[in-house]
Amino acid sequence: MKYLIYLFLSLSLAACSASSDAPPSVSKAWAHGAMAATANPHATDAAMAMLEQGGHAVDAAIAAHAVLSLVEPQSSGIGGGAFVLVYERESNSLVFHDGREEAPLTATADMFMRDGEAMGFFEAWQSGLAIGVPGSIAVYAAAHAEHGQLPWAELFKPAIRLAEEGFAVSPRLAGFLPRMAKYTQIDENPITAAYFFPDGEPLQAGALLKNPDYALTLIRIAKEGPSAFYTGDIAEKIVAAASAEPNPGRLSLADMADYKAVRRQAICGPFRQLSVCAPTPPSSGGVQLMFAGIYDHLVSDTDDMEDRITAFVDAQRLAYADRDYYFGDPDVISVPLEALVDPAYLEYRAGQRFAPSAVPVHGDPVAFMNRQAGVSPWSLDTTEDVAGTTHLSIIDGQGNAVSMTASVEAPFGTSRMVGGFLLNNQLTDFAREVAADGKPQANAVGPGKRPRSSMTPTMVFDDRGELLMVAGSPGGNSIPAYTAKSILGVLDWGLSVQAAVDFPNIVARGEKVRVEISAEGGQAIADNLKSRGYTVEEREGENSGLHIILVTPDGLEGAADPRREGTVRSIQ
Repeated sequence: MKYLIYLFLSLSLAACSASSDAPPSVSKAWAHGAMAATANPHATDAAMAMLEQGGHAVDAAIAAHAVLSLVEPQSSGIGGGAFVLVYERESNSLVFHDGREEAPLTATADMFMRDGEAMGFFEAWQSGLAIGVPGSIAVYAAAHAEHGQLPWAELFKPAIRLAEEGFAVSPRLAGFLPRMAKYTQIDENPITAAYFFPDGEPLQAGALLKNPDYALTLIRIAKEGPSAFYTGDIAEKIVAAASAEPNPGRLSLADMADYKAVRRQAICGPFRQLSVCAPTPPSSGGVQLMFAGIYDHLVSDTDDMEDRITAFVDAQRLAYADRDYYFGDPDVISVPLEALVDPAYLEYRAGQRFAPSAVPVHGDPVAFMNRQAGVSPWSLDTTEDVAGTTHLSIIDGQGNAVSMTASVEAPFGTSRMVGGFLLNNQLTDFAREVAADGKPQANAVGPGKRPRSSMTPTMVFDDRGELLMVAGSPGGNSIPAYTAKSILGVLDWGLSVQAAVDFPNIVARGEKVRVEISAEGGQAIADNLKSRGYTVEEREGENSGLHIILVTPDGLEGAADPRREGTVRSIQ
C-alpha cells in the first residue's frame, strides 16, 4: 500500500493521511486565536492589522511582505519572488502558489559561460543576466483572488504609510550595507548609492529612511492591480535596469507581460502519526518528507540525543544528494518526486550507509520502484545557492494558515533599483556551468524556466488532520536543514518551539557537516560528530531566520529566530 499520496488542489488534506482510512473532518470551531511571526516588527504589525480586521492569513501575508520589501530589502521584496503555501481550514485543503521568477524566453544553458568558463558568482550576481521576471506581485494577486477577504488596496496601506512617513533603519539592514559594499555595486549604482549611502556614507541604525518612490509604486499597484507592475512604465524601468551594463541581461517587456503565478500541487508524507506537507518543485519542499522518512528509519526509541543528531546528519546527507541531482522546474523537466518521497524508497535509501568521511551519491528512485536498471539522465549539479531570503508564518482567526518564503536571492539582489525596490538575481540559482560531460543538468538555465529553489515553506498536521505547525526559514541551500531541525526539535527531541529554533543549526550537505558552535550546545555536538568520523566545519553563527507557530490545546505558541530581527504577535 502506498503511504504517500499527492495532495491535488481539488482534494482535502484527508488525502494525505498516513493510512488508507481518511481522518475525520476538522472540527468547525477554531478557539486558538491568531498569530503572525515575521522577520521585522513593522511587518508583524502590518500582518496583525489585517488579522484584527478579520482578514485571511493571505491578506496578512501580503501586507507583511509588502512591508518587508521596504524595511528588509536585503532579503526579499516585490522585485523578487515567493512561494506561498496556504491552508484553508473550512475545506481542509492545501494550495501551493508558485511565484518563482522566470528566465527570459531568450535564455540559454550557456548564458553565464564566457570562453568555456562559467562566470564567477560575484560577477554573475551583479549582472543584468541574473534578473528573472519578478513573481511577488503576481503571486500576491493569485493568492488574494482565491483566499483573500479584505479589499486588495487595503493590503498595501501599512507599507505605503511607512514608505511615506519613514521608518528607523534596523541594525541588521545597517550592518549589511558596509559589508555588501565590498562585494557589490550597491554603493556605486546611482539610485542605490543615493538611497542607502547618503553623502557617501552607509545608513546608520536608527536613521529615518523614507522611500517615496516605493510608495508611488504601491499606490499604482493598489489602484490598478498587478497589470501596473507587469506592463507600462514600471515594467519598462525593470527591463531597462536589466539591460544596463555591466553584463546586460535578456529580459524583455514580453517576458514581463507573459508572467503568471502557477497554482501547483502540494505534497504530504507521513512522520509517525503526523503528516508533513510542503510545496512541490521548483521548491525543495519534498526534501522535508525525505528528511523525515529517512530519519525515522535511522532512529529507535532507545537512541539518545547524540544518536538522534547523527541520524539527522545522515538523513540530510542522503536527501540532499537526491535533491541536488533531480530537482528542477517541473514544467520543463521530469522530476521523479513521487518515487523520491515514497516510503519504500526512503527505507531503502536509509539502508544505503555511507562512511562518515564519504560523500553520499544520489540514488535512483525510479529504478528502485520499478525493480529495473535505471539510466542517470542528468549531469552532476553545479548550482550555488546563496543564503538570503525571508520567511513568515501566519494563522488567522478562522484557523487558516500561510507559510510563505520569499527572496531576491543574494543580499540586495543585483543592487539594481527601480520604483523604490531592488531587482532579484535569482537566475544565479540555476547551474551556471555547462557540464563537461555534455549531459544536461536538471537545474540548467532554459528559456522561460524557473530555477530550483531551496525555499521550503512547511506545515505539519496531526493524526486527525488538524493543523499542528507552520514553519519555514531563509538561508539558501541550508533552508531545508534549518526547517527540519526545528520540526524534529519539537516533534522528536522534546523541545519547546523557541528552544527548537534556538538549537544549534546542523547542515550536512556534500563532504562536510556544518555545526553552529556559537549556539548553546553546539560545540558538544561538533565534538561528538568529529569523534564519529564526520568532517565537521565549525561555524560562528548561521543564517537561519526561522518563524514557527505551533498549535497547542492552550492556544498558539510562536517563535522567532534570535539570529535575525523577527517578532511574534498574537490575538487570543
